[in-house]
Amino acid sequence: MSTLGFVMLCHTALHRAAQVARHWAERDCPVVIHVDKSVGRERYDKFRKDLADLENVRFCKRHRCEWGTWSLVEASQTASEMILREFPGVRHVYLASGSCLPLRPVDDLRAYLSARPNTDFIESVTIRDVDWTVGGLNEERFQFRFPFSWKRNRHLFDRYVELQRKVGFRRRIPEGIVPHLGSQWWCLTRQTLSAILEDPRRRELERYFKLVWIPDESYYQTLARNYARNIESRSLTLSKFDFQGKPHVFYDDHLHLLRRSDCFIARKIWPKATRLYATFLSADHTGERMAEPAPGKIDRVFSKALERRTRGRSGLYMHSRFPNKGWENGRTAAPYSMFHGFNDLFDDFEGWLSRRLGTTVHGNLFAPQKARFAGGGDVYAGCLSADPKLRDYNPEAFLKNLIWNTRGERQVFMFGPQDTQQHGAFMANDANAQISVITGAWAVRLFSANRNFADIRAEAARLQRREVTFIETLRERGARADIRIWTLAEFIEDPMENLQGILDAMEGAPLQRLTEAPRMRDLRGFPQFLQSLKNQGMNPFVVGDFPQEGYGPPMQTGDGSRPYLVQ
Repeated sequence: MSTLGFVMLCHTALHRAAQVARHWAERDCPVVIHVDKSVGRERYDKFRKDLADLENVRFCKRHRCEWGTWSLVEASQTASEMILREFPGVRHVYLASGSCLPLRPVDDLRAYLSARPNTDFIESVTIRDVDWTVGGLNEERFQFRFPFSWKRNRHLFDRYVELQRKVGFRRRIPEGIVPHLGSQWWCLTRQTLSAILEDPRRRELERYFKLVWIPDESYYQTLARNYARNIESRSLTLSKFDFQGKPHVFYDDHLHLLRRSDCFIARKIWPKATRLYATFLSADHTGERMAEPAPGKIDRVFSKALERRTRGRSGLYMHSRFPNKGWENGRTAAPYSMFHGFNDLFDDFEGWLSRRLGTTVHGNLFAPQKARFAGGGDVYAGCLSADPKLRDYNPEAFLKNLIWNTRGERQVFMFGPQDTQQHGAFMANDANAQISVITGAWAVRLFSANRNFADIRAEAARLQRREVTFIETLRERGARADIRIWTLAEFIEDPMENLQGILDAMEGAPLQRLTEAPRMRDLRGFPQFLQSLKNQGMNPFVVGDFPQEGYGPPMQTGDGSRPYLVQ
């Protein structure tokens, strides 16, 4: 006479449920099966026919079940009443689903329970101690009414919850009841289960729990506390859930993980995991007798999987995270440097910086005409196109892809107020960004332009407005980038020291002191140019307090490479 019986709740993959039910029944474990009423008659009849040769398998009255509703409790009640009534020798009843799979021999489980004849295995914790509920309903699930289906009538569900919060509605919890929560997959003693089902207040308690949110996670978990002699607040079924509260599905490649867990039963098994079913339902499959179930052995693997899904690799975007703002694990994959205005002030600044760093230095990647990749190509790493239409469709993604495609090599590029500005806030809030800015440097390039002064004045006003907007973005309180800002007048007071500070902050840059400076553009007549702009009503204030006297032609050393200031 068996001391262990199973109640199975089935609705899909009935052929797999039949395999598992046969496995238990052939090993002298009675099985009572509830099949969801939504399953068609033809499939249901075939299921019954497949198990008709087993005398200790029963099918109970069917209910139409829906996730999160009382119908699931009702189905387990009906099946439990049948197994207690028709199999008096059963001392422990194990609730399982049709997607469960035994991981250890039935004799192991039977011996484990026989050694603990008065112990109920049911996860049961008070609502104040639960931190794994998903959906924002913890205490409220017991205080509000939930007459609407969360899946079929989500709008009504949410509106009714909001209404109850607004009016301050609270349900009366039945006397003597302390709400508890836990996994719906339990293993209860006959004494505890029968006490719950035969409770003289059963109708009163059912009226209350029928309108509780997800009652199959609270009905038995709460009432077991009133009747159990000894509760171990854990489930003997291995089940893992993701950050959204959805169960992890086990596949064939989880075979070794499931073995390591030493758990008796696991859910949820993929119906096509042929290798898992063949291995664990094999007649010669053995386990470590009396080993304590240890789901914690594989928790590290699931924690890493959860982190990879929700955070991912730094700077890598994928469909599960990309649409969700703030879900990225770092905006970009690696550190990079942006120089704003430097190639306006210095001749061939990109070439000088490339020689100094020993790495690739791009021109203005966001120039209106095209992305100026190093070498002048139309395509760069990872088939990034220089076409401005493609780049400007999503300039942030363009920058992300550039950094991801070239990770391992620091990317350095030029920028200015004439360039596309849409990604400014993105860079300002990117901890990987090093941003160095010389405000007003665009005036040096305009000073050298051979254009009508009216056009120059209009362009100066436009560039200054764009630059001021960009600087305001950089100076916002939430900016996370490494940001350095000088006016043009401030920078040229000590260009060597300022450049040295930028390079010293670059990870992987040479640590030697600068012995060669980039060639500064000829600034003779530049103060007069600024004054002319002012005289025309355009005040280039971003240039800084530029002196009117003292700037002659750039002087050179013997090697023709080091300009210095004449004062």
